[in-house]
Formats: sequence, structure tokens, C-alpha cells
Amino acid sequence: MRGARSINRPPRAGVPPHTYVAGLFDTFQTEGAVPGLIPVADWLTLRILVNGKLLARDPTRASSKTLTLQMRRGVMLTDWGGSANSANTGMRLRALRLVSLSERALGLQLIKLEMGDQAVDIVLEASVEPANLGLVGERLEQDMGVWRTEHTERSVALAAVATLSIDGRDVAPTEVGPLRWRWRWTSHRGQVACLSRLVAVKRSDTKADDPRPAARVALDAARRIGWSGVLTAHEGAWAGRWACGGVEVQGDPIAQRALRFALYHLNGAVNPADDHVSIGARALTGDDYRGHVFWDTEIFLLPFYTFTWPAAARALLMYRFHTLPGARAKAARMGWRGALYAWESTDTGDETTPEHVIGPDRKVVDVLCGRQEQHISADVAYAVWQYWLASGDEGFLIAAGGEILLETGRFWASRAQTEADGRAHIRGVIGPDEYHETIDDNAFTNVMARWNIRRALDVAALVAERWPEEWTRLSANLALVDSELDQWRNAADTMADGLDPKTGLFEQFAGYFALEDVDLAAYAGRSVPLDVVLGRERTRRTQVVKQADVVALLALLPEEFPPAAAANFAYYEPRCGHGSSLSCAMHGLAAARLGQSETALAYFHKAGAIDLSDTHAAVTGGVHIAALGGLWQMAVFGLAGLSLLGDGIALDPRLPASWTSLSFACQWRGRSLKVRIDQTRTVVEVAMAAGLPMTVAVRGAVYGLNHDQPVLISTIDRVGATP
Repeated sequence: MRGARSINRPPRAGVPPHTYVAGLFDTFQTEGAVPGLIPVADWLTLRILVNGKLLARDPTRASSKTLTLQMRRGVMLTDWGGSANSANTGMRLRALRLVSLSERALGLQLIKLEMGDQAVDIVLEASVEPANLGLVGERLEQDMGVWRTEHTERSVALAAVATLSIDGRDVAPTEVGPLRWRWRWTSHRGQVACLSRLVAVKRSDTKADDPRPAARVALDAARRIGWSGVLTAHEGAWAGRWACGGVEVQGDPIAQRALRFALYHLNGAVNPADDHVSIGARALTGDDYRGHVFWDTEIFLLPFYTFTWPAAARALLMYRFHTLPGARAKAARMGWRGALYAWESTDTGDETTPEHVIGPDRKVVDVLCGRQEQHISADVAYAVWQYWLASGDEGFLIAAGGEILLETGRFWASRAQTEADGRAHIRGVIGPDEYHETIDDNAFTNVMARWNIRRALDVAALVAERWPEEWTRLSANLALVDSELDQWRNAADTMADGLDPKTGLFEQFAGYFALEDVDLAAYAGRSVPLDVVLGRERTRRTQVVKQADVVALLALLPEEFPPAAAANFAYYEPRCGHGSSLSCAMHGLAAARLGQSETALAYFHKAGAIDLSDTHAAVTGGVHIAALGGLWQMAVFGLAGLSLLGDGIALDPRLPASWTSLSFACQWRGRSLKVRIDQTRTVVEVAMAAGLPMTVAVRGAVYGLNHDQPVLISTIDRVGATP
């Protein structure tokens, strides 16, 4: 639910108060239409009249209304004061609303109206207003509404109840209608009126599945515990999330605020109980990208969930497993084997990237990403493997993860074609740098593809060794034989990667180094992306990079680079125009791993400002959730230097000078860990709240760790001692 004004909101005023339900997609029957999220009814609508006039903020008092997002509690608060010389007659209105983190179907609205000195006539009306943006009303009752999508078989039910008490006594509505309640009364001095409204929203995905019973069950459960019980459970869920995934920075309040804003949205964007939905590019906070799921989820968001909320990570990866048939169909349609995931995905896994868009110059632009931006399959495989290493979730690997790795590995082995030079080439693609299309041997794509194939071979060997019966079943289902695995191995070993052994530089794609080299410093201070300044055609003929490409490879697979990692960063960083909100995070992560902590901090602050300062002038379309996930990665993977070992975790902290300490919680294979890096004392402390003994390495030195004996490690002499 967007944090928009709900009390006496005039039509079409400001940001729409849309409520989004994960997985509720529909396709409008217009030429070139693609599926998009459909907003549901606005359940917060409230009108208050005082002596026949709308209750209104006093325009002469700038401080008469405050709107506060309390991220720790996960609630939105409104404090609205009137004045004695206005129609409000000194009234004060306070409001609280939330969408429950403990029971994802529930929403709660509380209104407290404190009367002023004068007796006035009050009309208070609470209603649920249809969004009229793609849903068709199917049933409307006093406490229940059901709407269906126009062109799919999905529907949504909203059950609601509203209660008003005046001076502590419940008051029956004066008028009622379908999802509408109205009260009329004459106030007296000091009177207090309190409205509470509970709603329950449920989605169904087939005509046979009626969402009404589930919505009614959820609402009845909420009514039994009352609004206070709903609020308490919600606050408890948030307290648990902050304990499991919180990050604390000392010495940099701007960074701390950015991290908490990021973690608030990350924790609210996922539902571990629903593994048929994923997280769109703007989560559920806006209309941009129609709620479509990109590589953002696996590369920028999954690391946070993998290390702080494994159940959520598993659900997101199961979404990719459930959409595997769509990925197989796309690969087959394009003439390849295995699974090629949709660049833009909704609920079915079918490709939903639009074929055309209107450019900044109002001209029609062909969109090739749906056909050519194929690294998405390796991105999904990357997230699967990282989750497996961090969680040790054998059930997931056997039931779903292994199949994803094998089918994406199979795709790349068929996609890379061995040519006369003896190398396997991948031609006609788009890498993360979308300024250059239909290119050959993009380094990011090819190296990630090689990595994907090798992990597929690893999982084949692992499952065959540990669970031979499961391997017999899986290999039979996939018609996978040893001769094909040998072909995969050859494709990986001969993959062209653009690496110049003399300089250690990866050429971003074949012919990149021959393109025009543009000094981006000459365009500093621009307010539009560089491809708008230079024009699309000229941009394609230059080395200007839209976002991290080789640098993203450096951030994700640093083992591919030594000893030339710094040289690649030094070459590509000044050529990046940062035309995507994803770019700063990858540059910051790569810089931190290279020990360039101040450069990393600069990128951190730029990423944090994207939404909090709206530096991209696009926050009305929703928060940039991938950039928020990147903040966590820059802090934890980058500046804290967290990485995985075979039997534990490693830390290589490189904090910027302004950060006196960095603390965070994480999980590894059933262990709950607390890490504190104290730069003032030059020590790292690692404590285990629960779990079996494990090892932790700090700057290469390895220490044993168990739940009753934290380790305190000097980052100067690496001598470990127990407190």
C-alpha cells in the first residue's frame, strides 16, 4: 500500500494510493500489450465532514500535518491538527495504518479524532473504493467484495470490518452499504472518537479457486484478537526481522538511515509462504515496469535474503523453479536446449518484455532485451548456487535447485557454438550494458555462462555421489547422459571470454576496444542519461557503458580476475555513465573488494540517494528495490568483506574512515551470527546465537566458533582470543 494521503483525498490528487497484491497480473487486450500488476480496491478511503465541510489542514500552519513512516514498527503515522479559526474548530486527528508482516493478508487502519472546544456536527464515512484499473466487480456485499481480472482467471477478495467508538463506547453506524460505513453525531468539548478498520485480501489464480473463504477466515481471526492483537503481532514480526537482518553503522548517520530504509523495504517485499510470486523491479510500491521480475531479484536481492532470511530466499528461488517450463519453452522457441529465462517475467515464466517503447525523443524504439539479454539464465543459476552454499538446503537442491542448474547449464552449452578458431562463441546478445546491442562474446555473459556450466557439472557429480537414486531419477527425467556432460565440459573449457593475457583486461565484447573513447568528465552535471545527450546511434559507437558490465563480473566472480582486478576497475569505471539505478551498487561492491573503501562509500551514498533524495526523479514509479538490496551488499559483502568458505564464513573488513563500527546479523547453514567490526579498537567480534560449531576466517586467519564462546579478533595482528 503506497503511503499516500487517504483522509479526504480529492480525486486524482498526487500519488495514487494503490494497493498491490503480489501475483495479481492481467493483460489488456490492446496491440502489443504485456501483462502488468493490477491495483486492487483502495481500502483506506475516509471522509470527515465538520459542520458540512470537509475536515481540512489549516493552510496557514505549515506544521499542522505530519506524515511519519516508523520503519522499526512498520507503520505509517499521521498527526493532523486543526486551528480554532478554521472549520476544524481545534480538532486533532491522529492515524496509524499498516499492512501486516505477521499475517500478509491483513491491513489495519486506526483513526483517533480529538474534538476541540466547540460542539460541531460530524459525519465520518469509511469506504472501500474500486481502483477501476483492470478489475471487474463480481460480488459486492456489506463486508466483502470480489473482483476478477478481465482477461485471465485470477480474482481477489477483500473482506472488511469497521468499528467506531466514542468516549470508549461502540457506536453503530448511521448508514451502511456495500463496504461502506457512515456515522453522524454532534460532538462535545474534549470528546474522543476512535475508528478501527481491518481488511483481509486474498488472491486466487483459477476460476475454481474462490478467494472468499480464505479472506473471511483471515478477517475472522483478526477480529478475534482485535486491532491491538493485530498490531502486536505485526510489531513482533518486525522486531524479529530487525534482529535477524539489521545493520548498524556508527559514525555515518546518512548511511545508517539509508540502510534502514533499504532493509525496511527488503523485509516487506517478500512472502516466504508464497513461492509462486517474486519481487518486481519496484517491488509492490509503484507502477513502473508493470511489476515485472528481472535479474534484479537474483543478483541484487537474493543475497540479502540468503544470508538473513533463508526461507524467503528459498521461496523466491522456487518461483524460478515453477516458471522453469516457460524458460524451457523460450529456449526451444529460439532454437536452443535447456532453459532460457524470460528477461521480464510475471506469473507464468513467459517472456513479457515489450517489443517497442517510446523513447525520450518520442520515437518508437525496438526493445531487443527479451530476445538478446540472455545472461538472466546464468543470474538465476548464480543465486541458486549461492543459496545452496550458504544454506546447505539439501531438499531444495534435490527437488528444484539442481534441475535449475542443469537446465541453465544445458542452455549455455547449446547456445555457445564452437567455431573455426576452436573457441566457443556466444553471438548476438546484450550484456548488462544495454547501450550496445547485438554484440558478440560479451565478457559478462560468456564468463557467467562458463561459470554456470561448471556449476551444473558440479551439481551433477554431487547428486550422483550423495544421492544416487535421485540422480537416476533426475537424469532420466532430463534425458541427460554422460556424453552430453562431456560436451558441456568442452564448451566451458573453450569459452571465449575476451581476456587479454598481456594486460589482464577483459574486453567487454568483441570490438569494444576499437570504439570511440569519450571523456565523460566533459558531461558532468548532466540531468539526463548520456545516451540522450549523445543520441542512441552515437552512443553505440562509443565505449560509454550504461551500467556495470565487466565491473559487475568483478563484483560477482572476483576469483575470475586476480591479479588484474584493479586494472579492469580502473579501465571501466571512468567509462560508465551510470544510466541505471543498478550501477552504483556493483561499482561500490567491486571498489570495496579492491580495498578502495572511500570510493565504495561514495557509491554507497549515491545509491542511497536514488530514492531518499529522488536523484533519478522516478520515485513516483516506486522504490528502486535493487539499489536498496545493493546497499546491503556494499556494506556486508563489500566493506565488511563477508564471503563463503567451504565450512564457514570469511571476513575481510575494509571500513571507510568515517565508519567507526559496522555491526550486522547473518545466517549460515542454520547458525545465527552477530558480527561487529570496531574500527576504533581494530577488532572483529563474531558471536553465534545458535547452531553447531563452525569456522570463521578474518583476513585469512581461521578461528573456531561455537554458540557459547564468541571470538574477538585483532585486525592488526590477527591474534584471536575469547572474551
